Amino acid sequence: MSKNKTIKLTETVLRDAHQSLMATRMSTADMLPVIEKLDQVGYEALECWGGATYDAAIRYLNEDPWQRLREIRKRAKNTKLQMLLRGQNLLGYRNYADDVVESFVSKAAEAGIDIFRIFDALNDVRNLETSLKAVKKANKHAQLVLCYTISPIHTVSYYRELAQKLVEMGADSICVKDMAGIMTPEVAQELVGELKKVVDIPIEIHTHSTSGTSEMTYLESVKAGADIIDTAISPFAGGTSQPASETLAYVLKEYGYDLDVDLDLMEEVAEYFKPIKQKYIDEGIFDYKMMDVEPKALFYQVPGGMLSNLYSQLKQANATDKYDEVLKEVPAVRKDLGYPPLVTPMSQMVGTQAVFNVISRERYKMVPNEIKSYIRGEYGKSPAPVDKTIQENIIGDETVMTQRPADRLQPEMESLAAELGDLAKTEEDVLTYALFPQVGLNYLKNKYSPKPADNDNGMTKIKVTQI
Repeated sequence: MSKNKTIKLTETVLRDAHQSLMATRMSTADMLPVIEKLDQVGYEALECWGGATYDAAIRYLNEDPWQRLREIRKRAKNTKLQMLLRGQNLLGYRNYADDVVESFVSKAAEAGIDIFRIFDALNDVRNLETSLKAVKKANKHAQLVLCYTISPIHTVSYYRELAQKLVEMGADSICVKDMAGIMTPEVAQELVGELKKVVDIPIEIHTHSTSGTSEMTYLESVKAGADIIDTAISPFAGGTSQPASETLAYVLKEYGYDLDVDLDLMEEVAEYFKPIKQKYIDEGIFDYKMMDVEPKALFYQVPGGMLSNLYSQLKQANATDKYDEVLKEVPAVRKDLGYPPLVTPMSQMVGTQAVFNVISRERYKMVPNEIKSYIRGEYGKSPAPVDKTIQENIIGDETVMTQRPADRLQPEMESLAAELGDLAKTEEDVLTYALFPQVGLNYLKNKYSPKPADNDNGMTKIKVTQI
C-alpha cells in the first residue's frame, strides 16, 4: 500500500443518506445552515441533488428543487457540487427526448452542478450518450457509472469491458455504484484491481451499509487503488445509508493514507445533524427499521432506498407483515426480467411488481405499465433475455424494440411549454412538468398562486439560521 496515496471523500448527507434512510424528506431549511461548514471540511464533493430529491421536493415538501440547488451553491464556494442523473431517464421514470435531456443538463450546470454522476439502470451505454454530450458542452465533469449487481452475466470481465467502453465515450471518472450494498470486500479488491489495469481516470466507489460489509468493502477498494469513496456524516450514516464519514477518515488516516479533511469540522457537522435527525424521528419520518443490518441483502440484492420505499408501500397497504415475503420475491422477479440492476427506475419497477405478486397471491396478475414498457425494450436492452413465458403473458406477440429508445422520441420541450401555457414562467418549470406531469402541474399551480409568503418569482422563501 502506498502510504502517500491521497483518498478523497464525497459526502452524501444532502442526497443519498436521507434518501436511503427516510425517503428523501430532509427540507432545504434543515440543510442550508450547515452548508458553509460542510464546504470547509475538505470533501471532494457534496452530493446534494438528483436521485429522488427533485421528486420529493415538489411532491411532499412543496419546495423548488432549483432554488435548493442555487441556495446550496451560494454557500458552497470551495467544494464541488454533485448530482445523480439517470441518463436518458433524467430524474423521472421514462426516457425523455434528447432536447429535454440537453435542456435539463444545461440548466443544472447553470444552477451549480459541477459533477454529473450519470448512470443507466440497465448499463445500456446508448442511454448515456446525450447526457454525456450535454455535460461536456457545459464544460462540467462527467462521471459515468457501472451499476453493480450480481447475476450469471455480471462478472468482473463484464464490468472491465464496460469500464473500457465508458472511457472511450469520454468519461472524466468512473463510479462503481453498489446501490444495494452487496459488493463484498473480496469482490471489491478484485474488481477495482482489474479496473485499474484498464482505466487511467479516477475510480470512485459507492456502496451502502445495508448488509454490514461496507467499511470492509471500502478498505479493500482503497487498497486496490480506488481514489474516492462515498460516505455520510454519522447521524445519517449506517443502515441503508453509507458508512460514517468521520470513521472512514480516521481509519484511513491511521492506515497512512492522505485525506485532506478536517476531522474537527466533521464533528461540528455531526453535532448539527443530531437534532435534525431527532426531529425526523419524532415526526415519524425517520424509521429505525432502516438502521438494521440486513445480511439478507446479499441474497436479495435490494438497495437501501428501495428497502425504505418497499416498507413504505406495504405500510400504506397495511401489509408490513408481508415485508420478508416481498424481499424473497424480488430476486425471482429480477431473474424473470433478465437480471436488471436494482437501481432507479428498475428498483421501483421490480419492487412494485414483487409487491403486486405477493399481495395479489398470483404472480403477474397485476403488471404496472412501466414493466410492460421495459419488456417492450422502451428502457433499453435487458442485461439477459426476459423469460419468454413471462414476456408472452405480459405483452403477447408485440415487437420488442432494439434501437436506442430515445431515437423514437420527437423533441418535447416546445410542446410541453405549449401544454403549460402561461403556467410556464421559466424553462425550469417546463422541465418540472416534463419529469413529473401530474405532480409537477399541481406544484406549479401552487407555486404561482398568490400567497403573501411568496417572493417575486413565486419561489418559496427559505428562512435559515447560520451556525
